[in-house]
Amino acid sequence: MTAWLSIVGIGEDGLEALSPAARKAIDEATLLVGGERHLAMLPKDGRERKTWPSPLMILVNEIMTRRGEKICILATGDPMHFGIGVTFAKRLPAEEMAIFPALSAFTLAAARLGWDLARAECITLHGRPLELLITHLAPNAKILALSDSGKTPSDVAALLVSSGLGDSDMSILEHMGGRDEKRHRAPARDIVGQDFRDLNVIAIHCLADANSHIYTATPGLPDDAFHHDGQLTKREIRSATLAALAPFPGELLWDVGAGSGSIAIEWMRCHPANRAVAVEPRDDRLALIEANRKKLGVPQLKIANGKAPEALTGLDAPDAVFIGGGLSCDGIFDACWTALKPGGRLVANSVTMEGEQQLFHLYETRGGTLTRLNIARAEKIGGFTSWKPFRQVTQLRLVKE
Repeated sequence: MTAWLSIVGIGEDGLEALSPAARKAIDEATLLVGGERHLAMLPKDGRERKTWPSPLMILVNEIMTRRGEKICILATGDPMHFGIGVTFAKRLPAEEMAIFPALSAFTLAAARLGWDLARAECITLHGRPLELLITHLAPNAKILALSDSGKTPSDVAALLVSSGLGDSDMSILEHMGGRDEKRHRAPARDIVGQDFRDLNVIAIHCLADANSHIYTATPGLPDDAFHHDGQLTKREIRSATLAALAPFPGELLWDVGAGSGSIAIEWMRCHPANRAVAVEPRDDRLALIEANRKKLGVPQLKIANGKAPEALTGLDAPDAVFIGGGLSCDGIFDACWTALKPGGRLVANSVTMEGEQQLFHLYETRGGTLTRLNIARAEKIGGFTSWKPFRQVTQLRLVKE
């Protein structure tokens, strides 16, 4: 099938800046789709038009049912950079689409600010949780973020202030490339409470002080970074466990018996494309996972309420599995191992003798690597210092051939 769906990116400079090929795609379409602002640029000629509904997928699905018709979607900037083009690229082969990008908001912002775009973090907050910004906060980081509305810059500034980054340099760039273009610049603390026009991009140069509350993406966050009830995989064990799980970008983890969700959360913080499911039956611990995923910047962490192995039914096949509790329960290992993709890693930790016996049995029958982890931390006892040992952890790592 030849290209039937055209997606045309339009900047603030309007239709005049489009290439002849993009104009032809618009002229030949029998259905025009876009926001009201984009459709208003075109003369009314009786052709069918549709604006985006809420939720967006209603119209996406309708367009897919009309496969083969000449349809043109009008978008803002580059449709393949957090745009509608990405949505259809997941559903259609490239041969069925014709993409005509305009300059992206990120490109325009970098040009206005004199930033090296290759070294800036480019994210979108449009229709997404504000907490996604958290994992990108770092000393001297430069971040470009697409706004959801005119209120987004104030919300971002408030988050920066609460994280100890109130001195960060913020620029809000409105309607770039058009006659209404305007730039506002101030420290984050001065942006709080201000309103801006809806079409804006936020630029942040993070300036952290000694009291800032931000964390590295390297596994092994401090234990007090998490809300927990005492049942928490300690920092040193967590680092060793993430190393054994060996996350690659875009992979999916099952964290079975997730507790406070620390392993799943650290997995997702390793790379923005990483995904995880935290499987946990206890309501009190589900509340901890919910609080931790927001606090630590991974609101997209999926939570499965239920007891394994029953709660695993219907989940996408994982690239890695961590079993942090309940290994001795019937069926958990077999269900995880069966679902695990070829080449996937399964890591199981145990602090009990019963769990250790199960791990030793698996090691004897399936191979892998069996490791014993002992840690102790120095603590004061009166005027002296002594070592406080933590529970010994036995860890099994298996790779599915």
